[in-house]
Amino acid sequence: MYETIGIWIGAFFTLAIYSFLYKENPIYRLAEHLVVGISLGYGMAVTYEITLKPRLIEPLLTGNHWILIVPAILGLLYITRFIPGIAWLSRYPIAFLMGTAMGVGFPLTMKTDVLRQLEAAMIPFYETGMPWHMVLGNIVLVFGTLAALIYFFFSKPHKRAFFGTGSKIGIWVIMLGFGATFGFTVMGRISLLIGRIQYLLGDWLHIIE
Repeated sequence: MYETIGIWIGAFFTLAIYSFLYKENPIYRLAEHLVVGISLGYGMAVTYEITLKPRLIEPLLTGNHWILIVPAILGLLYITRFIPGIAWLSRYPIAFLMGTAMGVGFPLTMKTDVLRQLEAAMIPFYETGMPWHMVLGNIVLVFGTLAALIYFFFSKPHKRAFFGTGSKIGIWVIMLGFGATFGFTVMGRISLLIGRIQYLLGDWLHIIE
């Protein structure tokens, strides 16, 4: 019984969301608000169980981890944003969070987005026993990367053989990359749509197996 009720609720809210394809309506807004509200409530409960309780509340109650009072106070200062007289205090936790995120994230970003990309581009064109399609792929990878970098090099005019031709090839490489990314995104959305249709026609209406 509970499983059947759950299937009907899931079908109702699926159709409520898809009703936006016709026009915005109260049923769609109800489903939208429920999604946001439930997600926020679930996120708060998970944050409490995974972060606040084991890393702040329990250490303060069971041990001498009084240093944890400092991040607790910084977290509570976020609430001052809603009090006009002392709203300026919320700048301290925001500044601390932004500074920490930049300090931690910068080396990670450099490693993943720059150093790893350089390492992946520093490959030999040919090695003994390498198939021809791998050789062709290595050549396209290296020269395509260089062409894309030439396109973003604005200190020289994009003229003559090197900068002119390189920037034109770079445009093609960038457009191919954007097209592949967009196609991958569309494919993911189509997969979600197929999953919902299978749910409606299979689990709900039992038209397909």
